Amino acid sequence: MSLIEQAAKRLEQLRQAGVELPEDDVQTQIQARTPAAVRIDSPAKESAVPPVTNSMRSRQVDLNLDAIAASGLLVPQTTSTKLANEYRVIKRPLIANAMGRGAAPVENGNLIMVTSALPGEGKSFTAINLAMSIAMELDNTVMLVDADVARPSILNMLGLPPAEGLLDVVQENSVDISRVLLRTNVEKLSILPSGTMHARATELLSSDAMIRLLEDMSKRYQDRIIIFDSPPLLLTTEARALATHMGQIVMVVHAGQTAEAAVKEAIGTIDACPVKMMVLNQVRQAAPEGYGYGYSFAYGYGNEK
Repeated sequence: MSLIEQAAKRLEQLRQAGVELPEDDVQTQIQARTPAAVRIDSPAKESAVPPVTNSMRSRQVDLNLDAIAASGLLVPQTTSTKLANEYRVIKRPLIANAMGRGAAPVENGNLIMVTSALPGEGKSFTAINLAMSIAMELDNTVMLVDADVARPSILNMLGLPPAEGLLDVVQENSVDISRVLLRTNVEKLSILPSGTMHARATELLSSDAMIRLLEDMSKRYQDRIIIFDSPPLLLTTEARALATHMGQIVMVVHAGQTAEAAVKEAIGTIDACPVKMMVLNQVRQAAPEGYGYGYSFAYGYGNEK
């Protein structure tokens, strides 16, 4: 195997390990391993390539899948349950829009925000289950972002301790998330924590640095779908700031509990998003064994009602 082939193989191993490598770094590493006789650059421009350190790597965390399943959440092993089947139905139009196979092109279609009108409607539960379900896909990877910066819950629900994340990267005006991204033992699932709480979180989520980060996250990997668990729309302004950058929004509504007026008011705050899906959570429905709880959903484009 030639030196160039060895370099290319090493770079692919780094990508699979979760290391974010800008294109300039890729070219530099290939050149550093290429014989001088075939280099395009002159020797004066050559420079040593620093080794990959632990600080450049995404941290590996192991999720306790048995405990997660016991809490009622979806895990990859539970492929034939009613919950798994319901999320297959919910995710299918989202994936189609994200990959450009929907009824109409959707800008930033792979950026999907899961929210609700008010707290306690099951948005974080839905975001985790949706991410787990997409991680079961053969052709897609998924990143779950805890963007509920005021009351983050994703790490706690998955049995993980607090960690640096989204707000820390934005505050640093960086697009490099490799330092704070958590790779998991679910092969195609990674997690970006909310990060260190900040008094000006709304301004950070509305900033140019956030826009650059979202653009980079959206475009860097064509197979990646990014799920954002956001704050409730009527509780804080952070969700509205985040919604302006999303291609798709999933709004979770607690059946029999959320007032219709609250639902309409919340939908009115996200008119700019091209695709909005509503998931009706805790639906009481008849089943052969009696009664259970499930989901119903509907979605539309633009300002359709």
